[in-house]
Amino acid sequence: MKVLYVAAEAVPFAKTGGLADVAGSLPKALKEDGVDVRVIMPKFGKIPAEYRDNMEHVYDGELNVSWRSKYVGLDKYELDGVTYYFVDNEEYFGREGFYGYDDDAERFSFFCRAVLNLLPAMDFWPDVINTNDWHAGLVNVFLKLEHMGDERYEKIKTVYTIHNLKYQGVFPKNVMSDVLGLDWKYFNNGDLEFYDAVNFMKGGIIYADHVTTVSKTYANEIQYPYFGEHLDGLLRARQNDLTGIVNGIDYDAYNPSTDKMIFKTYDDTTLDRKRDNKTELQNKLGLPVDRNVPLVAIVSRLVEPKGMDLVVRMMDEILQHEHIQLVVLGTGEKRYEDWFKGLAWRFPKEVSTNIYFSNELAHRIYASADIFLMPSNYEPCGIGQLIALRYGTIPVVRLTGGLRDTVTQYDKYTGEGNGFVFENYNAHEMMYALKRALSSYENYEIWHRIQENAVHSDFSWKNSAKEYEALYEELTK
Repeated sequence: MKVLYVAAEAVPFAKTGGLADVAGSLPKALKEDGVDVRVIMPKFGKIPAEYRDNMEHVYDGELNVSWRSKYVGLDKYELDGVTYYFVDNEEYFGREGFYGYDDDAERFSFFCRAVLNLLPAMDFWPDVINTNDWHAGLVNVFLKLEHMGDERYEKIKTVYTIHNLKYQGVFPKNVMSDVLGLDWKYFNNGDLEFYDAVNFMKGGIIYADHVTTVSKTYANEIQYPYFGEHLDGLLRARQNDLTGIVNGIDYDAYNPSTDKMIFKTYDDTTLDRKRDNKTELQNKLGLPVDRNVPLVAIVSRLVEPKGMDLVVRMMDEILQHEHIQLVVLGTGEKRYEDWFKGLAWRFPKEVSTNIYFSNELAHRIYASADIFLMPSNYEPCGIGQLIALRYGTIPVVRLTGGLRDTVTQYDKYTGEGNGFVFENYNAHEMMYALKRALSSYENYEIWHRIQENAVHSDFSWKNSAKEYEALYEELTK
């Protein structure tokens, strides 16, 4: 089985969100299972020099962008047994950022067209191309519209993975001819048209042989208007070709027994060492050092979809009535950043607010905290709760998307469950779920049982990779 995995970002080369974690870890898991998988992404200017300077140059050429001809190059780099290809064009990708430019439609349509046109240069003819999110959606379109008639391409099947339906790549309709160089009939028939604009994700869904998303619950949710972002009708129409496969995390990168970033390593037999990590973190962040105080963590983008308005609504009351400490790490909307700064000012002995992102501090927080708060309004899969479980930090989450699929309510009668949950998007329900967690924390034996349940929850890529493999095999029968 040969698979080409197409993504705009992949750890450790470029990252803005969860897509990069998946593109950096799922191919590795597939490779370990015997799949010949390779990854292709743009050669961004911000890729660290240690990788850029050691890439092997494969190809130079030109590529048409509608009526224009542009340089296209191809480099490659091998990491953990996986070959990564990089589409090179300094004009498009040699910039400070990854996305958010006025010419994103041109940049990523160029990338999508290059992926297919560079297959001969790679000398790699995949059985399946797995494209991801809006940046890669047009690969599916160009494959069907520009490469049929070539038997090397006709055999290729496409899987399109939606990581977050909210970000669809919607651009003014004039890109049809000026950038994409496609016949207007594919706009007029609705394949690419979206409220009189062009939608890259819609095209990716329509032209894919199969569509996946990053959890089973999210696959169901996006077929309804509340979560469907105006594509729910299309997704209902394709429900027989839509599969939810929950994301995993890289268990080598997130391993409390070998993690060099945390203060003290531990495993499922030495969970009490979490409290040693806690006191070190408290000291580092200037909080009163207390092994026994429950430490609650938020590691998140500080934005409304992550449930920050629920936190704003209730956290003052919680801090006034509960003996806890709160550590916050992340950036986001200014209103939330300012509010968390104010919270730390109002409760200087209870709250540490860190408005930036540090991978090292994130690891230390996961290893030190007792409770991980993730009250998302919607969450396609979520990675934070999976990392928390791996480190024995107990999630308090809202039951939506991947949170519903990965966190189960602790049952004191059966001893089962790895976290605490609430159903409705309601600030008081969040508070009561957190209070249930704090009540359990007071009983050492109960809390230790929940921690053991958490660390023994298996959300490595082992199982999910096999689901992808089975899907690839079914498509290519």
